[in-house]
Amino acid sequence: MADANVYPPSAEFVQQANVKGIEGYRALYQRAAEKPEEFWGELAEQELHWFQKWTHVFEWNPPFAKWFPGGKINASYNCIDRHLTTARKNKVAILWEGEPGDQRMISYQELHRLVCRFANVLKGRGLKAGDRAIVYMGMVPELPIALLACARLGITHSVVFGGFSAEALKTRIQDLEAQVVITCDGAWRRGKEVRLKDAVDESLTDCPTVRDVIVYKRTGGEIPMQAGRDHWWHELDEGVSEICPAEELDSEHPLYVLYTSGTTGKPKGIVHTTAGYLLQAHMTMKWVFDLHEEDTYWCTADIGWVTGHSYILYGPLSAGATTMMYEGAPDFPQPDRFWRLIEKYRVNIFYTSPTAIRSFVRQGDQWPNAHDMSSLRLLGSVGEPINPAAWEWYYKVIGKERCPIVDTWWQTETGAMMIAAMPGAVPLKPGSGTLPLPGVIADVVDLQGNLVPANREGFLIIRRPWPAMARTLWREPERYKQQYWERLEGVYLAGDAARRDEDGYFWILGRVDDVMNVSGHRLSTMEIESALVRHPAVAEAAVVGKPHEITGQAVACFVTLKKGAWGDRHALAEELRKWVGHEIGSFAKPEQIRFTDALPKTRSGKIMRRLLREIVTSNSVTGDVTTLEDLDVVTRLAAQHDED
Repeated sequence: MADANVYPPSAEFVQQANVKGIEGYRALYQRAAEKPEEFWGELAEQELHWFQKWTHVFEWNPPFAKWFPGGKINASYNCIDRHLTTARKNKVAILWEGEPGDQRMISYQELHRLVCRFANVLKGRGLKAGDRAIVYMGMVPELPIALLACARLGITHSVVFGGFSAEALKTRIQDLEAQVVITCDGAWRRGKEVRLKDAVDESLTDCPTVRDVIVYKRTGGEIPMQAGRDHWWHELDEGVSEICPAEELDSEHPLYVLYTSGTTGKPKGIVHTTAGYLLQAHMTMKWVFDLHEEDTYWCTADIGWVTGHSYILYGPLSAGATTMMYEGAPDFPQPDRFWRLIEKYRVNIFYTSPTAIRSFVRQGDQWPNAHDMSSLRLLGSVGEPINPAAWEWYYKVIGKERCPIVDTWWQTETGAMMIAAMPGAVPLKPGSGTLPLPGVIADVVDLQGNLVPANREGFLIIRRPWPAMARTLWREPERYKQQYWERLEGVYLAGDAARRDEDGYFWILGRVDDVMNVSGHRLSTMEIESALVRHPAVAEAAVVGKPHEITGQAVACFVTLKKGAWGDRHALAEELRKWVGHEIGSFAKPEQIRFTDALPKTRSGKIMRRLLREIVTSNSVTGDVTTLEDLDVVTRLAAQHDED
């Protein structure tokens, strides 16, 4: 984390930037800090289309916020309809390539037609504002089309990442009490079909609220269709009207619920509403990506995660960008798939994860060096902190030392970027998210809420509400209050450790709670523990994250077995890996499983995961063990090798 290397923006970049020089950033930031309501109110009026203007900008009843109350708006209208009276109507809105190489270029005008048709399909099934839809699809254009159709009608959507298992899908359907599931027969991943409809069928065994399943045909594989419940997208779409006015919705209408891992076994349903979320996604798209009309912009995330919601769909389309989507794996059929796509489509802005960057480093420079990527002018990083060595490689090998890198810190709960560079204004430091964006008042404090000195580790907090903030947890307002706002009264506790250097730059150090970050995906230790103890052989389990060169963190499990369950440990370890894959998803499979006759606990019975983290990191324990009930347990574990 040495701060020695500082990369100021080049004179050429500053000249064409939307925000020019550090003075430009400071002026914006100061105005937002001093007059937040005036600042956001002006932007809302200038940047979004309203059916009815709000009565006031902001209401704050801690910890519950309302932005632009009294206003009437529609996210789908802002992402499509308003561009149709401009030169953008024939501009490519969604540029898509499937893993097998098929491609589509959908203009704003064509997107409008497709979204209106599918909105009328949903209407035809009796769906209306206030209903809920679960969307479980591969990365095909029909995924954003489905979301925009839901948004058009006021149907609150929840995307479930296609890598989640049937069991994980079921818990989300049940919690949301969804009336419809929108899915595909399958999706392509590394040349193989991922059978999504099969998982939907398995999940719906105990989901009485679901009346309809709409299936988009992607792979053409044979799938069972249940009469009365299951419908082919293309059959429902035949002969449907292409006219569907957007509903005039309240500014605080719930746009989507996105489930994320919590520190208990039950996923949290993060609720994002419409106007404030859309405004901040739109503005950060312009500020951080320095968006220009002619840019081809590619965010490599899956829409199943918040990054895809804000920076593949709502932010880019609201801002009138060409947003690119790719269906498959980054290394299929060869490790240069991403570089081929950048060269082929002349991508200008490329936004990916540190996990992907680390895997590219390992594959070797020959793959990117074989391609002409001179179209790139800006690079981005998202999902977890990027280490300085990976940053430098990204800058030199991919950007050829001419593309600024915007390292962005934000969360599912924040809705939009919070700490990130405006690339024409803020000098960059490898490994640092740099400075807070306008309207974001961030600090690093101790557990008593006191500011910590420069370069000392503390807890990252946000002091003031912001437009894109989560409004609550789905049907759990008390949990929302306790989780984020009560640990340090009156401020948002992000759950991340950070330090702030002498220049005010923020360095994010990772999670401080029982949540792991594996390949940029947040995984709850409790969720994996709950899955493990559902296995008939397992009595108790403790899960921690261990450092991993490629994925950032990997899942390490300590398992005690029921009497009589001992047998071939290697076979059982493999069986438990598969079990977790089935219960949650293959991305959650443990890398390491250690069997033990006891877990380290305090006298009150609490498992000391901090000690387990030390063991998987260094096979030793140096921390305080005075509260342990049985010190021998730790000694035995530290001496034991894993069961890989």
